[in-house]
Amino acid sequence: MRRLTPLREVPSPLLRAAAGSRRKKMNLKSERRGIHVDQSELLCKKGCGYYGNPAWQGFCSKCWREEYHKARQKQIQEDWELAERLQREEEEAYASSQSTQGAQSLTFSKFEEKKTNEKTRKVTTVKKFFTASSRTGAKKEIQEAKAPSPSINRQASIETDRVSKEFIEFLKTYQKPGQDIYKQCKLFLDTMNHKRNLSIEEQSECAQDFYQSVAEKLQTRWKVPPEKVEKAMDQIEKYIMTRQYKYVFCPETTDDEKKDLAVQKRIRALHWVTPQMLCVPVNEEIPEVSDMVVKAITDIIEMDSKRVPRDKLACITKCSKHIFNAIKVTKNEPASADDFLPTLIYIVLKGNPPRLQSNIQYITRFCNPSRLMTGEDGYYFTNLCCAVAFIEKLDAQSLNLSQEDFDRFMTGQTSPKKQESDSFSPDVCLGVKQMYKNLDLLSQLNERQERIVNEAKKLEKDLIDWTDGITKEVQDIVEKYPLEIKPKSQALAAIDSENVENDKLPPPLQPQVYAG
Repeated sequence: MRRLTPLREVPSPLLRAAAGSRRKKMNLKSERRGIHVDQSELLCKKGCGYYGNPAWQGFCSKCWREEYHKARQKQIQEDWELAERLQREEEEAYASSQSTQGAQSLTFSKFEEKKTNEKTRKVTTVKKFFTASSRTGAKKEIQEAKAPSPSINRQASIETDRVSKEFIEFLKTYQKPGQDIYKQCKLFLDTMNHKRNLSIEEQSECAQDFYQSVAEKLQTRWKVPPEKVEKAMDQIEKYIMTRQYKYVFCPETTDDEKKDLAVQKRIRALHWVTPQMLCVPVNEEIPEVSDMVVKAITDIIEMDSKRVPRDKLACITKCSKHIFNAIKVTKNEPASADDFLPTLIYIVLKGNPPRLQSNIQYITRFCNPSRLMTGEDGYYFTNLCCAVAFIEKLDAQSLNLSQEDFDRFMTGQTSPKKQESDSFSPDVCLGVKQMYKNLDLLSQLNERQERIVNEAKKLEKDLIDWTDGITKEVQDIVEKYPLEIKPKSQALAAIDSENVENDKLPPPLQPQVYAG
């Protein structure tokens, strides 16, 4: 294993000094600061003093290579033992098959089927690393299955063509070494095309080994000065990764996309976090500072549009420099590391960069190792990883909030109170004060509306309960006192039906006509 990519590896004295400074400031500002980043959680689990990486199970790159190498050697040893056991079983099966000619064919076929299934399932590593002849037969299958159609090959992107021309022009300045570099790059790309079936970690190992091999040849064989070696490695990385980007960025065989969605959902749920909660020393009311914050957010979002790891790192570096400048303008003094990390967290929360985890993993796997080992690019990238880790583990204690308030903010039941207008400095314009006043009124109206909705729901529930209660009472009364319907009574007789003396009555009067 020749990979030398110590992500977040910082010398122990510098790390201890930074941690001591941070602990001292944390103690002095324990009542004010809400971010408590425990340095021990960011260090390698083996206690070597370097930064760990969640992608490497909490190890630094050096310890991870050692653990990975041990695990690989163990797997290879187990595969060899399995191969020997299969060989012995084959010999025993062949010896036992000699007793009966008719049973020989059946026994051998069953054994061959068992051996084939077990080898396919467990002996992949032996085929991959120790059987050179097996690769030759597999290459044709890989080419047929993975090779794109001729129409796709003809549709090379404009950026790829431009990078290829720039790379060739750059190598002309190196003369003979440049020709060898170009041949090695082409050979490496062809090799990677035949290794699409490998895991993304194994492809990353191949890329890192290639970087180191070319750098060693430039320094030892061709005696190229260190500054030109660095430029050459940057151009090599740009040429290779521009062509490999669509194959190795967020591949389907990994859970990078799932992590991206989880981080985006987490950041959206934390939209209510204010700069005051994070103790961000940035005053966005200052126009210059506000412009720098916007530029920082733009840079961190633009990272996803880049295809080369170095260009993605450049976006992180530009974003970090804007943050440092914003802090410097606000405080009128140089920014410290304790001021930078909370501000970076705030920028990430406010910007919610797309495919954040995929970009971090892509840089980790395929970036030129020298950029992650030393320099400001590696430092800023380390802080970005720390910011993402903090956001994933952010809780009520980190923001100096009660668990009840934190849960209410996370569920959207309420929002933090805005800054009171009386606390503004005298030089703040009236528009900003009025804006915060309006926001406060909207917040109050929102709370009143929530109370009204809750009371309305309670009233609705009471009405339903009352209706159900009345219905039940009526049913109980009906059951207790059932309604009896009596038969219909006879019709009443005429008024004079019972008068027996009708014959004694005088006759009715007759109308008489009188002559005029």
